[in-house]
Amino acid sequence: MIGKLKGLIDSYGEDFVILDVNGVGYVVQCSSRTLQKLPKAGEAAALSIETQVREDAIRLFGFTSDSERDWFRLLQSVQGVGAKVALAILGVLGPGELGAAIGTQDKAAVSRAPGVGPKLAARIVAELKDKAPAFSAVDPIVARLAGEDEAKGAPKPVQDAISALVNLGYGRPQAAAAVAASVRALGETAETSALIRRGLKELAQ
Repeated sequence: MIGKLKGLIDSYGEDFVILDVNGVGYVVQCSSRTLQKLPKAGEAAALSIETQVREDAIRLFGFTSDSERDWFRLLQSVQGVGAKVALAILGVLGPGELGAAIGTQDKAAVSRAPGVGPKLAARIVAELKDKAPAFSAVDPIVARLAGEDEAKGAPKPVQDAISALVNLGYGRPQAAAAVAASVRALGETAETSALIRRGLKELAQ
């Protein structure tokens, strides 16, 4: 099995790259996000590889990090998610974003991927919710604040900041994540206005 490849970028296709490793060109399928991160043709690149062997083919899937490859494997443990859908999800969500989406049960974020409908998105976040922390630093504060009932136990400035961001049109999971990051940066005694300003900066990144 091939676990990693280092070589020169030979050329790009719509959903793959050909990596020249000592004169051998490997066709490696990648997510759109990964393809965008790779250098131009002729330059050096290294990819973590997932090898899938089928009766009629051997396919290589490439990732810029081991964590992205781990998510690729984990996603396919869900019924209805094959390699194509897993790559589509990783094309719109990086490992950290995907971990946060699953940790906060954000079905809408997962369903942004092509080919992922509401039912499949719901199944993905439900089946992987207990496995996500093993692959990503899902902030327990974010997970707690993402639910409306759970957030009621948070300090009032935190609750008010989340509500303000939700009223501005952001989803509750995104608002909770932004405010949680703001609390970490500014401290637990930060006022609502400061949390909102910092939260908007986090959401703009």
